[in-house]
Amino acid sequence: MAPQAPEGQAPEGQGRRDFARLSDDDLATCVHCGLCLDACPTFRVTGLETESPRGRIYLMTQWKRGTLPFDEEQVKHIDLCLGCRTCEGVCPSGVPYGRIIEAGRADVEDRRRPSPKRAASRIALRQLVGHPGRLRAAGMATRAAQRLGLTSVFRSGRMLPKLRRPFRRPGDDVAPAPGRARYRVAFLTGCVMPILYPESHVAAVRLLQLAGCDVWFPAGERCCGALFAHNGDLAGAERLREANMRVYDAGTFDALVVDSAGCGAHLKDFYPGLKGRVKDLTEWLAEVGLPKAESELNLRVTYQDACHLAHAQRIKKQPRDLIRSIGGVELKEMRHPDICCGAAGLYSTLEPRMSNRILQEKLDDVIATGADVVTVANPGCQMQLEAGLRARGSSMRVEHIAETLLRAY
Repeated sequence: MAPQAPEGQAPEGQGRRDFARLSDDDLATCVHCGLCLDACPTFRVTGLETESPRGRIYLMTQWKRGTLPFDEEQVKHIDLCLGCRTCEGVCPSGVPYGRIIEAGRADVEDRRRPSPKRAASRIALRQLVGHPGRLRAAGMATRAAQRLGLTSVFRSGRMLPKLRRPFRRPGDDVAPAPGRARYRVAFLTGCVMPILYPESHVAAVRLLQLAGCDVWFPAGERCCGALFAHNGDLAGAERLREANMRVYDAGTFDALVVDSAGCGAHLKDFYPGLKGRVKDLTEWLAEVGLPKAESELNLRVTYQDACHLAHAQRIKKQPRDLIRSIGGVELKEMRHPDICCGAAGLYSTLEPRMSNRILQEKLDDVIATGADVVTVANPGCQMQLEAGLRARGSSMRVEHIAETLLRAY
């Protein structure tokens, strides 16, 4: 066994800048009380301390201090974290776990051996997701492949929804409110959502118009950087943030409205120039109000809390209030609506076994509600739950909350 270095010193042969992104102050906020354990999806299914937030913080702390040699075998515990931040919602000490795990992953990427899987994900992010034109072309190719039945060969292909024509912004980049506008909002088109779920964007924009908003689509807007940061590519995320801020600084708007929970959390956490102006769709609609719906629906709905909406943005009440405002809708709560479904961005592709174990617990909870519709606030949740319910032969529909609300209009 290699000798351990004194606390605070790097082991022999290891640069002192190793794990420099991890903040000592952030790591020190964890008092190891264990209240996060039962909230953590990976701990729930394994019962292992190493698959808990507390265990991962301990491991990263020891690596940073140099009191534990960096071990490639131990990296799997960092990889298996969903980054769902459910632990933040129950932590009495306010541990910024989301910031810790993203910094830790970036530091780990500096040290670990290259692997085909990790390299492929980074190339896909930097060369595809970060470029809207390329991503749109890939979406068109995938749509053609689906028509030929080619995507059913791959697990990731089987998880994809049936692709439609991608979302297109208006020719003049503004969708006007009917009548006199009360607000002018910017709308995050994003990267994968206009390809995978264009109908969600259409419904969201229509609701914003009904709420009296002129909806502006900033030209030149790119991926917000959330997927990059979640996967340890902080430099890639920073480049996208800088590009997007140049676009936002050139416009005038009351709020930047986001209908993807993961994107909204990243924008709120890492875009200081937008402080106070980033709003989740449900947050904004609850704030400004919608006109009274004329339709009565006969619908049983269950709502899945998107992790980065419920735990990172602390938004739980507004979506439920909006659902309950629809006449004829019965909200059927799950036992654990705020436990992750196992999607977590690229996680379901990079860690399919653990993702599926977490999904199965979630599906039991969803199906037990007897709902007609599962409504969500994040595209990853939608894709994961759709694929899982389809595999179980369930006819339960999964849709974005914007689509559920628009049913009443």
